[in-house]
Amino acid sequence: MWQRRHPQEAGGDQPEALAQPEAWKIRYEKSWLHRHCSSLLCRDKQAQKAGRLFSGLLAMNVVFLGSAFICSMIFNKVAITLGDVWIFLSILKILALGWIAYYLLFTRRKPHAVLYRDAHAGPVWVKGSLMLFGVCSILLNVFRMGYDIIHLQCKSQLEILFPCIEILFICIQTYFIWHHAKDCTQVQHNLTRCGLMLTMATNLLLWVLAVTNDSVHREIDSELNKLMRAFEGNRTSSCKCPNTTVCKVFQRGYILLYPFNTEYCLISCSMLYVMWKNVGRRIAQHHAARSKPKFEIRGLIFGPLLGISAVIIGICIFMLYQIQATSSSPSYHVFILYYSYYITLLPLMTVGALAGTIIHGLEERELDTLENPTRSLDVILLMGAALGQIGISYFSIVAIVAVNPKGLLNSIILAYSVCLIIQHITQNIFIIEGLHRQPLVVDEAFIHNQHVTQGSTSTQTPPDEPTITSHSSQVPTPSTANKEMETKGETCGNSSSKPYSVEIRQEIRRVSQAYVQNWKRKALQEISSFLILCNIILWIMPSFGAHPEFENGLEKSFYGYSTWFAIVNFGLPLGVFYRMHSVGDLLEVYRSA
Repeated sequence: MWQRRHPQEAGGDQPEALAQPEAWKIRYEKSWLHRHCSSLLCRDKQAQKAGRLFSGLLAMNVVFLGSAFICSMIFNKVAITLGDVWIFLSILKILALGWIAYYLLFTRRKPHAVLYRDAHAGPVWVKGSLMLFGVCSILLNVFRMGYDIIHLQCKSQLEILFPCIEILFICIQTYFIWHHAKDCTQVQHNLTRCGLMLTMATNLLLWVLAVTNDSVHREIDSELNKLMRAFEGNRTSSCKCPNTTVCKVFQRGYILLYPFNTEYCLISCSMLYVMWKNVGRRIAQHHAARSKPKFEIRGLIFGPLLGISAVIIGICIFMLYQIQATSSSPSYHVFILYYSYYITLLPLMTVGALAGTIIHGLEERELDTLENPTRSLDVILLMGAALGQIGISYFSIVAIVAVNPKGLLNSIILAYSVCLIIQHITQNIFIIEGLHRQPLVVDEAFIHNQHVTQGSTSTQTPPDEPTITSHSSQVPTPSTANKEMETKGETCGNSSSKPYSVEIRQEIRRVSQAYVQNWKRKALQEISSFLILCNIILWIMPSFGAHPEFENGLEKSFYGYSTWFAIVNFGLPLGVFYRMHSVGDLLEVYRSA
């Protein structure tokens, strides 16, 4: 199929062939591969697209099958039970763990397996969040195992096996993501993509099941509180807990740590997706060698001060709300206090985000247009997670306007919903603008050399003075010497004053530009630090059980219990994830400023 043709065999003119030194090289006839894949790059791109398509279809089918199991369990608990869903998920976990073990023991150790590493993938805050939520998820399963062991006489022994498998899955997966999140695997592309998609689909199904189980638990706590007590009383007759205090500790710990499990699944999905995008990726040298700006907190006053004040006030209000909300009849004033805190803090965050966006527009930093899968995923997750709270807010606005917007509590909830929508939009714009800006790197050595050279030139004599002294040493006549000295002095004064005036203007311009640039940088850091602390407290409050959307009863009476329950339980986990993800993105914006 391939033929080597020498110019002498081609029958052409020999002098003309010798005149072209490259004419003797190999020439290829057009084969099937050459006709369909004109270059190796084209073939590599087509293979990459085919591998991504196949692995994506695999993940889609696994997610659809698992969602069918979970929905069947919700709507028909007789045919499909929770144990059947756990068996299906345990099979997926075992398959995912088998692939992770194969990757660590065989794929990673092949020659030239990982030639490149993505510097943007797996930042410190993401790894720290993954580790924190992973530890909380392990403790959650420990509490669940303890509660099941106490009630072992009335429960199946198989239920204790499921938390053990999940603990093993969380430990191995956390180790895998922590150490290999930056890998750009160059061997066994299809197998690696399919393994990553299988693991990501498993985490996504665990998140869906966690949201479903959390919904059932909140239904018992919020709507059927008395029925729950009666139900627990009936169960204690046939399945009595030997130690009531230990049972309450396990149950309370399980309830407290439950939201962290959903966050762990979402973070794992996002990092596995970045690893999937980096399979087969070749990173350019200038992209990999770009220096990262240092993270410094010196000189910040207003942003951290306002942010710490918001955190302290928020913790106090959260504690008051928890004390009142856990009672049999929540107070009317605690809802007003809770929503008033939000409608005071959210406009401040909106103003800060708008000011930061305006400063980004006034900056002279260039846009970073290089390919960055991590940044693209950050933007997608930021926009997608914001839809949770925005959707709940729009449903609340429609319910309040349709019922009675004139009441005090209804007016406060309406203002809260509008402020929440505006704050999400402005903060997203500020973060996306900051993520796409190139970091401002100041060349301190250049500035130091400029100061040194300026100081040295100011102490030196003018360049014309040696020539004057050299001319004066030639002993001419007195009259001619005086005339020459006068003319030389005049020209020297004129020539030396012009460069010094230009240098002064350049120095003033440089100092003013540096002052303006420093002012913009400090303003961006102040705004970013304030938004970071505000998003932290707005993440803590709903994560640890502050859900006034369940207890106020307005939207629930308007939409009906089941509809509002589905809306809130889909939007609240996304809202919690949005706040946590915004903290990480704002840290990147702060560091790049």
